[in-house]
Amino acid sequence: MTTFTFRAIAASLCLAATACARGERSDGSAHSGSAPDSAFAGVQERGQAAMGVDQYTSAHVFEDLPDGGRVVLDRAGPDDPAGVATIRAHMRDIAAAFARGDFTIPGFVHARGVPGTAVMAAKRGAITYTPADRPRGGELRIASRDPEAVRAIHEFLAFQRADHRAAGHEGGGAEHAGHGALPPSNPPGP
Repeated sequence: MTTFTFRAIAASLCLAATACARGERSDGSAHSGSAPDSAFAGVQERGQAAMGVDQYTSAHVFEDLPDGGRVVLDRAGPDDPAGVATIRAHMRDIAAAFARGDFTIPGFVHARGVPGTAVMAAKRGAITYTPADRPRGGELRIASRDPEAVRAIHEFLAFQRADHRAAGHEGGGAEHAGHGALPPSNPPGP
């Protein structure tokens, strides 16, 4: 990484941290609700640095499924092809990292060890990670037939839901406006 790139990233993070500390969105408007939550603002800031997209204009879903679960990240609107491409690349990158047992990115985003990841790393050979493109972003399907691995996946997803204040399924609500679930990408027809 060049010195210029590193300085640009550092400057961007400083600006984002200042805005988050003041309770502002990336467009300068104030967040609705109570006083800024510095822990959540930190997750949002580090999430943007790791994932490459504004967390306040994106939505996560962390869904438990019987054989594991899935992580969904979508942009809020259809007019951001660069953001959508960034999300898709991120999903492919974390699929490869998780398959190697590397959970550094979630550790960075949450600034701590993430529940479930130690078992997921140990059982990496029993877990599959399959990224998929979506119209406004991407998803990562996590699956296993190993009951201990599935419990760890569910623990990982539950922690992610709580820390990101995200939904557990598409169309579900979330505590924080602007970072909850988006409607399904392909809603059922009439």
